[in-house]
Amino acid sequence: MKLLKTNLLFLLVLISQMAIAQNGVIKGRVFDEANNDAVPFANVVILGTTVGSTTDLDGNFTITGVQPGFVKLQVSFVGYQTTVSRDISVSNAKTSYIDIGLKASSTNLSEVVVKVDPFQKRDEVPLSMQKIGVKEIESNPGSNRDISRVIQSFPGVGSTPAFRNDVIVRGGGPSENRFYLDDVEIPVLNHFATQGASGGPVGIINADFIGTVNYYSSAFPADRYNALSGVFEFTQIDGNPEKLKFRGTLGASEVSATIDGPLGENTTYIFSARRSYLQFLFSAIGLPFLPTFNDYQLKLKSKLNAKNELTVVSIGSLDNLTLNTGIKDPDPSQEYILTQIPINNQWSYTLGFVLKHFMDNGYRTFVLSRNMLNNEFYKFPENDESRPKTFDYHSFEAENKARYEVDYLLNNLKISYGISGEYARYYNKTQQQFFTAGSLQEINYESNIDLFKYGVYGQLTRQFTSIRTSVSLGLRADGNSYSKSMQNPLSQFSPRASVSFALTDKTRFSVSAGRFYELPAYTTLGYRDNTNELTNTAVKYIGVDHYVAGVEQKIGLDYLFSLEGFYKGYFQYPIDKFTGVSLANVGADYSSVAGAVPVESTGKGRAVGFEFLNRINKKNFNLIASYTFVRSLFTDAAGEEIPSSWDSRHLLTMTGTRTFKKNWSAGFKWRFVGGLPYTPYDLEKSALREAWDANGQPYFDYSRLNEKRFSPFHQLDLRVDKKYFYDKWSLMFYVDIQNVYNFKSEGQDYIIRERNDDGSFKLVDNGTRYVLDRIPNTSGIILPTVGIMVEF
Repeated sequence: MKLLKTNLLFLLVLISQMAIAQNGVIKGRVFDEANNDAVPFANVVILGTTVGSTTDLDGNFTITGVQPGFVKLQVSFVGYQTTVSRDISVSNAKTSYIDIGLKASSTNLSEVVVKVDPFQKRDEVPLSMQKIGVKEIESNPGSNRDISRVIQSFPGVGSTPAFRNDVIVRGGGPSENRFYLDDVEIPVLNHFATQGASGGPVGIINADFIGTVNYYSSAFPADRYNALSGVFEFTQIDGNPEKLKFRGTLGASEVSATIDGPLGENTTYIFSARRSYLQFLFSAIGLPFLPTFNDYQLKLKSKLNAKNELTVVSIGSLDNLTLNTGIKDPDPSQEYILTQIPINNQWSYTLGFVLKHFMDNGYRTFVLSRNMLNNEFYKFPENDESRPKTFDYHSFEAENKARYEVDYLLNNLKISYGISGEYARYYNKTQQQFFTAGSLQEINYESNIDLFKYGVYGQLTRQFTSIRTSVSLGLRADGNSYSKSMQNPLSQFSPRASVSFALTDKTRFSVSAGRFYELPAYTTLGYRDNTNELTNTAVKYIGVDHYVAGVEQKIGLDYLFSLEGFYKGYFQYPIDKFTGVSLANVGADYSSVAGAVPVESTGKGRAVGFEFLNRINKKNFNLIASYTFVRSLFTDAAGEEIPSSWDSRHLLTMTGTRTFKKNWSAGFKWRFVGGLPYTPYDLEKSALREAWDANGQPYFDYSRLNEKRFSPFHQLDLRVDKKYFYDKWSLMFYVDIQNVYNFKSEGQDYIIRERNDDGSFKLVDNGTRYVLDRIPNTSGIILPTVGIMVEF
């Protein structure tokens, strides 16, 4: 052991001595963001230093001798607002590239306007928006470079003790969000996704691709639609335009490879593929489920000429979940999971084309995309494949989308408008046994629907520099061909407005109000009864009214404090006719589908609270600290207002990272989530042999919906990174430790059937009822992981 430690220490010292410093190169282009024209003679410097360069006649610049690590660039020129770039990862192994758009100043062009703002927002969204950079993503503790877990560090985003990436924003359900990858909507964000919602255990987006993330928790611009709680815009980096580059990563759960480089003179690409090895680890340690996931990601960008560019985006996944039925003498928790979880096979893909044409004072964008999700899962009673399945589900949904958008500037007025159209197909074949009203029932139907969706929007944003005020007004209307109740776009007319006033150069007060609509999930639209008739033809768009007011205080370039109050009033929310429960409560468990029930659009709800945010964005230290108080309540079938499953009340998250000399960095993330409500089991019903055999698990007592509440959940994650930069390649290590102080979170008890000495199940009441046993359910272990990345 002493010899091993000595050799390891010698190896680390040798590696560190081989490292070469300050040999990085940054190249890029500075352009007018309104028309893509080059900005010559602009001053480009590394933020906080005097090291920099000046752009040439084509707007190009080169900065050499840059110390490896993360840096930002500050760009200034007469007549434009001084701009700070996103984080740029610099190494010796490759040249870093970035294009930086400048916004024309609203004051006299002869005046140099210094308006540096690292926390800059879109003009249309003066509040409830955050921009997260690659530096914060790469080193986020507890996430293992999983973008879906990084999202849980954002203000107002709830999290659960379970190992899932459900996106729960300000008390809204996990089906209320939309995700865009370089302007292309991606409906599937996670592996083993819950169809009809957003969650899953592992994200499909590769962190190697991400440059920035824009997160909106309200005040969505009119070009973003079909969302009630959150919109996430992921901007990807471009491929290397000079030569082929490679990056290999061995992470906590998967191995991945990323390549990027040029395809001709004006085209670049970046491509990655990942495969998990969790199934081998889980089998070795005796876990009852064995997941395998694969994914790919592609971006191709071509500058057709000075006024036109084409971007191709594609992402896809292939997932398989099997059961580890070879476990001998499973313990109660293993037995419960083996009884409950179905076998699941799933694949998805998105392919999109984004054509952007620049005009003298604006640009046009045309987006064409297709996405598809194929989902199947099934369950045999007691996992005995010789018996008929108790649950057999196969479904796919495919969407073909087109958007045409125009953005242009007219002095201090920004004008945006556009139209969208979609053709969607949905197929579902379901066979399921369930026990209700004292008897065994069966659902058995096959559904195949198609529908057209259409929308139109316009938005005006005006800067009034004399009174330091900006005003934005937006209108949107959407409809579809599914039913008469949703065909008229004016029935889904959604106005929105925001006003922002600069009290001082560093203090800003903003308010916004808007109405937003979301189409219910295809699983709901395509539900049929046993006569194969569509059941939910009277369903309506889900609506919500947002009201937000906030104040923002900046201190220098590095500190941001904000306080926002918010109110969300929901209407026309679907209510499950079987259980009387609002669908706002479902979608964040390990079932593979949500919303496949008969519903009525009579539900209401509200989420109300306030949010405090503190951000520090210095060269060597980053901090995101936020506290959200939220009450989330939705009505049931009787109209009674009940705390929702996301009524956590308290959300406190602090995420900080610190860089040190010799390319060391360390970080922490601490989360506190107030106890979430839950519904007790109906053990009387669950004990019935016929009922249990149909479902394979206990039944909830929906007459006591969310009557109980778990204890609060909190967890500390730590991470340490070390990077070595050589002349031709780079080597990066990280150690990530989740749940450092081994907090045990509380979950709903496991309910299992007691067994006789011979292994058979105990029966009473003439063999009609099982004897049930309650097993406490706590989870949480210290989970250390190691990651290795090689780049050349």
